[in-house]
Amino acid sequence: MLHIFIEQRLKQVIAELLPDANLETVLVRPCPDAKFGDYQSNALMALAKERKLNPRQLATQVIGKLDVKPWCDSVEIAGAGFLNFRISAVALARTIAEAAAGKHLFIQPAEKPRVAVVDFSSPNVAKPMHVGHIRSTILGDSLARALRLLGHRVITDNHIGDWGTQFGKLLLGWKQDLDRAALEKDPIGEMERMYKKINAACDADAALYETAKQELAKLQAGDPENLAIWRQMIALSQVQFDTIYQRLGVHFDQTLGESFYNGQLKDVVRQFVEAGLARPDEGAIRIFFDDVPELKEHPAVIQKADGAATYTTTDLATLAYRLETWQPDEIIYVTDGRQQLHFKEIFTSFKRWKPAAKVKLAHVWFGSILGDDGKPFKTRSGDTVKLADLLDEAEERAFKTVSDKNPGLSEAERKEIARIVGIGAVKYADLLPNRQSDYVFSWDKMLAFNGNTAPYLLYAYTRTRGIFRKVTAAEIASMAQLPDDFVLRAPEEIALAKHLLNFGLVVQAVADDCRPNYLCNYLYDLAGHFARFYENCPVLKEVEGTERTVRLALCDLAGRVLQQGLRVLGIETTEHM
Repeated sequence: MLHIFIEQRLKQVIAELLPDANLETVLVRPCPDAKFGDYQSNALMALAKERKLNPRQLATQVIGKLDVKPWCDSVEIAGAGFLNFRISAVALARTIAEAAAGKHLFIQPAEKPRVAVVDFSSPNVAKPMHVGHIRSTILGDSLARALRLLGHRVITDNHIGDWGTQFGKLLLGWKQDLDRAALEKDPIGEMERMYKKINAACDADAALYETAKQELAKLQAGDPENLAIWRQMIALSQVQFDTIYQRLGVHFDQTLGESFYNGQLKDVVRQFVEAGLARPDEGAIRIFFDDVPELKEHPAVIQKADGAATYTTTDLATLAYRLETWQPDEIIYVTDGRQQLHFKEIFTSFKRWKPAAKVKLAHVWFGSILGDDGKPFKTRSGDTVKLADLLDEAEERAFKTVSDKNPGLSEAERKEIARIVGIGAVKYADLLPNRQSDYVFSWDKMLAFNGNTAPYLLYAYTRTRGIFRKVTAAEIASMAQLPDDFVLRAPEEIALAKHLLNFGLVVQAVADDCRPNYLCNYLYDLAGHFARFYENCPVLKEVEGTERTVRLALCDLAGRVLQQGLRVLGIETTEHM
């Protein structure tokens, strides 16, 4: 929006004065403190330092050539060479009018749309999705939504765990201990019970473990019986996955599990060996990183001594497939922080293997969810919290809160609101912290109607919508044609309008840094600006004419940005609370 026009003009002037300057470093961003201005650029300091120039003198030269009168009242030099911009009342009003007319919602689509693959969630077949999956699922979905809103082409891929050594044990357990009635009633529960039992038995009996390995070998060799059982396990698991994802509102463009790449693994190993990128070591084949200090002591195994492939082999094959199939500019992996070393090995290995590939590889890692005791979040009995149970409890708790606050609604209405509030609260609580930090799971905090929570933001949205149940259709239509000469006068009007202007910048920052918490904090501040505006600027009473129409437009825009922002976070909205 306005900052883009200012930034473009600033780049033009810098290009005239410094033809060799890297203009990608020239950015205009909101001022950290509004008393200094609305927007700021610190680009001149670095440009001056590179050329051994006085930054304030360079800033003076730039201002002498910089014409931003259509958008700014003033440009000031601050500190060692900051440029501070104060936008004009006319430019602010014009931008608000354009948004009210539906020309934009303060977001500028990307000039050069890119292709991004986002790899997230990745549950394992035959196991229940648990609380550990929620961070990857919610974070990955939000990043995909942010990128799409900015106009990029996004391919979401759920790389499920449907291959590997555990299937030998699962096959053996299926043949020896399967309870058909239990499988029909609760497929995931029965497969989990069966696996735990056979796994413990294999640990205690080496001969049984060898039998499990033989079942795996038969599967890998294409044995019809084992393939049929394995496919049934996947189908039953997918039902569970789809149910959870539907509740979370998460969609995948692709679900290509580990097994999809099985036929490519031997060729990957061959290519690495033939290129001199991997070599035999103690019967296995490893990639060594002697020239990478942090990886020097951690060679990556791409083929075990028994000839089996590893996660590293599969991930390299996956990368090659994605590059060839979708030609992405960027591939984002969303996993927990324990996999940092693994992805450093993968990215380093891939760049050696495919040096001409221009794709950007990013590991977006996150911390853990903790209980009140500061340890990983568990049930009272010490078991892993199942994701379905967590979502059930969220909806149940939200239903009680909604029923207490609005008992006049029908049970069906309260249940629907509870679903939106409960699931939204879990998502928001997960996205709000810095993703690399651990956070303590607290039902009371996440479901509170005050503070930085989903219920607070959802309530703010319903307040904006409630206003329009009290006005005429003609008044609603008039917001799309604000008078050319209107001006925002009240401080709360101006503060709200200026905050709305930065919505697109925040979404861009979420996409650039893979941090949805930026958007959470922006929306919380927006709700605060709206509350102050609504308390101090009458909208429905004691106001009429243009002033009433403008204030209605501000209410509408605040609601639309809240709704769109929550949508990027994967959170639905409701018209009533």
